[in-house]
Amino acid sequence: MALKKIINRPEDFVDEVTESLLMAHPDRLRAATADRRALVRADAPVRGRVGIVTGGGSGHLPLFLGYVGQGLATGVAVGNVFSSPSAEQIAAATRASHGGAGVLYLYGNYGGDVYNFDLAGDVVAAEGIETATVLGTDDVLSAPRGKEATRRGVAGLFFAYKTAGAAAERGDDLEKVRSVAQRTVDATRTMGVGLSPTILPAAGEPTFTLDEGEMEVGIGIHGEPGSHRGPLETADQITDRFLTEILGELDPEAGDRVVVLVNGLGSTPLEELYLIYRRVHQVLGERGVVIHRRYIGEFATSLEMAGASVSVLLLDDELAELIDAPAASPFFGQGNTPAPSARTEEAGAPGAESGAGAAPAVRRTGSVSALRTTLIAAMERMPSHAEELRLLDSRLGDGDLGITVSSGASAVREVLLTLPEDAHHADVLRAAATAFAAANPSTFAALTGAGLLAAAAECEESDSISVRDAARLTAAVSRRVRERGGAEPGDKTFVDGLLSVEEALSGAQDPRAAARDAASAAGRAVEETSGLTSARGRAAWVGERGAGERDPGSVALLRFLEELRDVLS
Repeated sequence: MALKKIINRPEDFVDEVTESLLMAHPDRLRAATADRRALVRADAPVRGRVGIVTGGGSGHLPLFLGYVGQGLATGVAVGNVFSSPSAEQIAAATRASHGGAGVLYLYGNYGGDVYNFDLAGDVVAAEGIETATVLGTDDVLSAPRGKEATRRGVAGLFFAYKTAGAAAERGDDLEKVRSVAQRTVDATRTMGVGLSPTILPAAGEPTFTLDEGEMEVGIGIHGEPGSHRGPLETADQITDRFLTEILGELDPEAGDRVVVLVNGLGSTPLEELYLIYRRVHQVLGERGVVIHRRYIGEFATSLEMAGASVSVLLLDDELAELIDAPAASPFFGQGNTPAPSARTEEAGAPGAESGAGAAPAVRRTGSVSALRTTLIAAMERMPSHAEELRLLDSRLGDGDLGITVSSGASAVREVLLTLPEDAHHADVLRAAATAFAAANPSTFAALTGAGLLAAAAECEESDSISVRDAARLTAAVSRRVRERGGAEPGDKTFVDGLLSVEEALSGAQDPRAAARDAASAAGRAVEETSGLTSARGRAAWVGERGAGERDPGSVALLRFLEELRDVLS
């Protein structure tokens, strides 16, 4: 399929889109970062109100970017097409959305987004900003009953923006806003069909293929496989498929009220969406179910994918009231909502009301930081391992570990060079964590960043650290990585190496000996686990074929420890 898009350079696509939105809607939106990857409503932060931050990959307008506004989300962080935003971008959106009452993270249930939002929550927690999280999980066919919490979030996420945004606007506290959003998610189901693929601007190739006259039911908004592929059916037949699954789970009774959303995936005529709504209206009417509100149009797209989805929200009295509340954003309007007054300098920095929101200043100890000096030297050498890690990861994962480690190491070195020589050790670790995670947002980067932030918190109150603290800090890293990633010993991840290093560092006294012992322990872990089958992450997908291969993340940890050893020797 030839690439036919009205764009400029593919690599500039996302940045030019966000720039365009700011140009077109200066009365509604403003940038929270210089790179325009974090945007907030023009009057953010709203003092005394809960902020709502969403985000995800680009390519789904109006999803994410389009629902920042009054009665909806307060801020958004956007990544490249179909890629997670970085934790740093999410944290920036959080600070700019924080009016003193906390921030709700509300986004779709995708691995990279989850890791990076969790990491951003760790970052801003150290700055005094409380966060809570609700994940959209409305895609019925992405996981079976009993595993609803693992489902993907798609167009039905709009309902949660609407209800949670209205709850925040009326002054509810963070727990109440979180509860409203979760109740909405729990009462929402979506099902979709794809008729043609998306073409990624950078790749110029379709994300999947369908034969002429075929459809795929249950396809994801990134082109993830559905549950049924077959000949194209009529509008009524497709809609009946949707409603069989959706109503089978929601099980509305006669007299119950629902909200219906018929969504186009990017390249479907509005007339066809109305044909789908017609059948929804007929079926619900036959069951005596009342359609309280209906929304028909493009609410969550996948670039130019042809297809549609149906979302249904089963209402209670409070959710009905919140659905009906006024709201306004560049892509959605309901009720009387005049453009907000832009934030003025007198309003203060984000979070000024509570004294939180801006990153704290780096503390100085008066003594040269050996940790900072050592890390700068080790990070300078890490990019030399990029090709080895790329090749390892290409056999077990998606091949991006080399660039993740090399770009992350370079980013860490650059940010540490900007810190004073006597920077506090916790601030050194915190700066390294955010820089590594932001350089190339990925699962490995986010987990590593989360672990380093845990280590920073572990030594926050200590005036100094020494080699005797190494085991304790390694244990903090390991605990956080296991909490966030779910890996356990023997799963063949870099957790195995971390646990071995923690044991080797127990009782360490001499820095050079400790560095040698740590590298040796990590090397043994790599070899001892190479015969195992990976149980976590993308490597788990290759099954038994991964036995005999070294785990790429464990090798990355080993190379880092070897560089530390060589710097100290």
